[in-house]
This record gives sequence, C-alpha cells and structure tokens, in this order.
Amino acid sequence: MTPPPFFHFDLTALSAADRYKLVTNVVVPRPIAWVSTLGADGHVNLAPFSYFGLMGSDPAVVAFGPGDRADGTPKDTALHIGPGGEFTVNLVSADLAPLMNATATDFPHGMAEPDTLGVALAPGVSVRVPRVAGSPAALECREVQTVLIGRTRVILGEVLGLHLRGDALLDEARMYVDTAALDLVGRMGGRGTYTRTRDTFTIDRVSYVAWRRAREEKAGG
Repeated sequence: MTPPPFFHFDLTALSAADRYKLVTNVVVPRPIAWVSTLGADGHVNLAPFSYFGLMGSDPAVVAFGPGDRADGTPKDTALHIGPGGEFTVNLVSADLAPLMNATATDFPHGMAEPDTLGVALAPGVSVRVPRVAGSPAALECREVQTVLIGRTRVILGEVLGLHLRGDALLDEARMYVDTAALDLVGRMGGRGTYTRTRDTFTIDRVSYVAWRRAREEKAGG
C-alpha cells in the first residue's frame, strides 16, 4: 500500500484563524485549565483555557495561554492575575463539562460567572482565590512570569497547593492517585469537541540494559 502524502504548511504565512484550525486539531488531547481569579472589586472570574499544561515538578509549574480579546486588550483572567498574582486552576470532570463550557460565554464586564451561573465555590488555602467546589482537583498557583510573543500570552505559575477529592486518593502516605476516578476531560480539535481520559493503555519504559539484551537475543535468534 502506498503511504499517504504529507503536506507542509508555512505557519508564518497563514492567517491567525488558519493557524488556529491546524494546531488545535493536531495537538490533542489538551487538558483544560478552568481558571478562577479575583478582580480588584473582589468578584471571582472563572474561565476555561485549553492552551494549558504542566511544565515541571521541582517546583511544580503550570503554563496557560489566556490570549487577548479581539480588540487586543488582555482578557479579565490575565488582568486579574498580573505580576505575582494568584490564580487557581480547577480541573474539569465530565459532569462539570457543560458548566465549564457555559463559563466561556463572553459575559459583560461585572457579570461574575460563578454568581451568574450558580457555580459553587470553596475557599482557597495557599491563595486567596477560591476554587470550584465540585472540581475533583484544583491547583493553587502564583504567577512567576508572563511571556508575550506577538499576541500570544503565556502565564507561568508555581503550584503552591493542591486540592484533591478523597475518592481519588488511593494512598495518602505514598501520594498514590486514582487518576481514572477524576474522570477528567480534554479538548479535541477547535470548537466544541471533547474527549474523556479513562480510555488508557500502558507501555512500560525500557531501560538501556533491557533494550540491549533484547537486541542481542534477537540477533542471536
């Protein structure tokens, strides 16, 4: 069978809309950062972002891209965080997906998503920002650096605290987590498509010694 051809796209020559369609459809699945922040007036802003990932664990660092509004001004999430600001990343379970999606609505300034949509909140511990009470896991963070590349804004935050629902903790002393119990969802493609994260498979990492032994056995056989 003849293999299918490959196509190359020069992303530097494409429009922002076309770049978005390409990269969001091939970089999948993407975890969702449902970010809560505090405004200057004390109201809680809550918005989802799928440009999100864990960047390290010593210290634990997350990165997410809140982007800008169409007119070029930063979104409320970025404005609320600012230099050294606090925020909480609430991870999204399947049962919370419709509510998470509703918070992506572009409500007028002053309409706080938790109040408008009835999202229950719980107090923060390591930060002043509250978390979504129903989220199975939440990361309490502080901004350490914000990187601007053109109109792409990436906020890096150190994770100061973690809330984890009890049924997902297998062994507190050993820090064993039942990831499947979280029933998290991720983004697939651009608009409106999601995936569950329970359909998993395992591939053991092979040491160099084991790899060399297997290669020698294959050559000898």
